[in-house]
Amino acid sequence: MRLLTYNIRSLRDDRRALVRVVRACAVDVVCVQEVPRYLWPAGQERWLARAVGMRVLAGGGRVAAGPMVLGRPGVEVVEVRDRLLPKRRGLHARGFATAVLRVDGGGPVTVTSCHLSLDPAERLSQFGLLPGQARPGEAAVIAGDFNEHPDGPGWRRLAAGHQDGWAVAPWGGEYSSVPENPYQRIDAVFASPEVEVVSCGVPQELPGLAAADLVAATDHLPVLAVLRVPAG
Repeated sequence: MRLLTYNIRSLRDDRRALVRVVRACAVDVVCVQEVPRYLWPAGQERWLARAVGMRVLAGGGRVAAGPMVLGRPGVEVVEVRDRLLPKRRGLHARGFATAVLRVDGGGPVTVTSCHLSLDPAERLSQFGLLPGQARPGEAAVIAGDFNEHPDGPGWRRLAAGHQDGWAVAPWGGEYSSVPENPYQRIDAVFASPEVEVVSCGVPQELPGLAAADLVAATDHLPVLAVLRVPAG
């Protein structure tokens, strides 16, 4: 399974560049963060899905407060487990977009897209909730904008039970923020022990992928993971 995680900053930047980036990555599933939440969110979600040749599988601006999962034709949805998280006063609403998927008839995998809080205490709590989106024994992938570095307490907590894609099988670039001068890794793909991480990193040299589009599309770089899901 080829999976991309991408913070799209509410489609406020160059939409056409964003579409070209996603299409160049030629993935099965996209975990999106910062889907538009206030101005015609459902319509903008549908526009993005159509533009990249996919459909909305889970989440969205209203349903999960920003995260969304897209899939190409051939990706089957077995179950949806979207979750809105408790909202703390003065902070943004957050949620998880989760779908149990089968790619081209393969084994089931639980995919969660997330965008964690900027508040350290709230973020640590959200890290603790993420593994619960998958049931015990399920192959699982957690991808998104974690707003934390790999040495942070929440990141370390999640990595204790899940494989950090870049740490296990680095490929391409390491840093996802900011596109003009990447210096930090806050976007990532984690996989449960049942999933084999073949490669993971920021795409740099793919056919049709232009450096100018990566800079123009949004304020994050995407992270692309190639994963091998056990047969079901």
